[in-house]
Amino acid sequence: MVDPTRYRNIGFSLHHSALCRPDQIAIAEPTLRRVGKAREHRGAYRCVTFADFDRDTDQLAAAMLARGLRPRMRVALLVPPSIDFMAFTFALFKAGAVIVLIDPGIGRQNMISCLSDARPEGFIGVPRAQAARAWFHRRFPVPRLLVTVGWRGWWGGTTATQLRADEVSPRLPLLDANSSDAAIIFTSGSTGPPKGVLYSHENFLHQVTALQTYYDISPGSVDVPCFPLFALFNLAMGVTTVIPRMDATRPAKANPQHILQAIQDWQADQAFASPALWNVVGRYCEKNNLHVPTLKRVLSAGAPVPPHVLRRMRDAIGSSGCVHTPYGATEALPVASITDREVLGETECRSAEGHGTCVGTRFPGIDWMIIRIRDTAIESLDKAEPLPTGTIGELIVRGPVVTCEYVTRTDMNAVAKIRDGDQTWHRMGDVGYLDEQERFWFCGRKSHRIETAEGTLFTIPCEAIANGHPRVYRSALVPLGVIGRQQPALVVECWPEHRIRSRRDAERLRSEVYARLQEFALTRTIVREHILFRRTLPVDIRHNAKIFREKLAVWANKKLRFRS
Repeated sequence: MVDPTRYRNIGFSLHHSALCRPDQIAIAEPTLRRVGKAREHRGAYRCVTFADFDRDTDQLAAAMLARGLRPRMRVALLVPPSIDFMAFTFALFKAGAVIVLIDPGIGRQNMISCLSDARPEGFIGVPRAQAARAWFHRRFPVPRLLVTVGWRGWWGGTTATQLRADEVSPRLPLLDANSSDAAIIFTSGSTGPPKGVLYSHENFLHQVTALQTYYDISPGSVDVPCFPLFALFNLAMGVTTVIPRMDATRPAKANPQHILQAIQDWQADQAFASPALWNVVGRYCEKNNLHVPTLKRVLSAGAPVPPHVLRRMRDAIGSSGCVHTPYGATEALPVASITDREVLGETECRSAEGHGTCVGTRFPGIDWMIIRIRDTAIESLDKAEPLPTGTIGELIVRGPVVTCEYVTRTDMNAVAKIRDGDQTWHRMGDVGYLDEQERFWFCGRKSHRIETAEGTLFTIPCEAIANGHPRVYRSALVPLGVIGRQQPALVVECWPEHRIRSRRDAERLRSEVYARLQEFALTRTIVREHILFRRTLPVDIRHNAKIFREKLAVWANKKLRFRS
């Protein structure tokens, strides 16, 4: 077990794993074997043990320090999920550098803007990323450290292969770096421009401890993480990471056979993915009557997990396993958690009736509070107005896993953070309420609420009512008109097998959805003509689950000829 009071640098947790389990596989990544003219997956993996991986990261750290890396230097890491990605991550930790991590799925323009805002002095990336950096050289200063993972082109610098061949002392005091800053991780940008969140080594160490303790994750476990950052925790826990074959920027498009193949090849007992990916895997297992009995722990995060996803995954893994849905954000993770058994019991009925989505009870060490919704800054906690149990407001949290500041878009610190003496509360940007059991019921993003003449509507409760129609896969509540005189509209996406076939079919479905909305006081203000249909709803690229309601609002206002 990682003790956050013992280590100053999360890099040392890897050294601890290597000492305790030197011959255990740390990471396995799939390779492709060419068979005739086709490329087929044959269960072949490139593997590295904890002992070898620890030595490799020591070597990389020492070589980079010899070539100009300095503690506290910001270094952008532009490498896809792989052994090399994780090796350079821990090497930079050990060297005391600050890693800049940006999800490539946020798009090229956002990525360039994030890199420009972060002002890294070093770049480590694959050839394509380095070529793009060189092309936009006017946006970035001349890097003090330039490393290419792969072949080196005209942009210069060194390569990962050369670093591994450098003759450096393997026993430099790498783990005693003085910098407490560990990484700058950018938010997904699903509700505004991406912001750079500053993580300390203490944040990371407490995250590892919280996850390992709460979910009873034992060293020696095997995990198939379908989200790259989650894989980094495994190395600190002594857990084997099996990287599946998939495009991490498009989880909803992943081939479920590849995910199941990785689980089967390694008899994995744990897997992490977004709700969109588990939806694909669960439907595939249901259709083909497949079971994954080795999985004991399935985790899903990034957006509320629909009950149908939980039900299919629970059926796939059997009664001995459990599906957990941790709740949090880039700025604060983990905050709360709930199991499939809880969701598919009492809370599912309440959610379907428009009471929000229960995300569970808080993690040990987390304090939380519901305060009256405000769109302006709250300078100190005494300026916030706590709300009683059962009243919808905005959620604020504090604890050792909660980050303290943004280092890009720093103007957002005033509206996202609340000072409380020498501590900081983070405003999650989510609205909801606490019930009598101290569980948080998520009702949507604060910025997505709709202020109508009749009162305030929140997205998740209203959408859950519409989603109860058997043909509706998901829906999005969006505002029409200007603030102060808004009207609600509902944009619906059908299940693939229930897509609209004709204009008459669309009118029939619109009437059916409208009739369902009229059954509940919460949604009676949505008029029939404001129920719209789209083949697919735009979603975030990181998890393929968060709906871009801002984009839909623009589309809906234009379609219905509202002035927004």
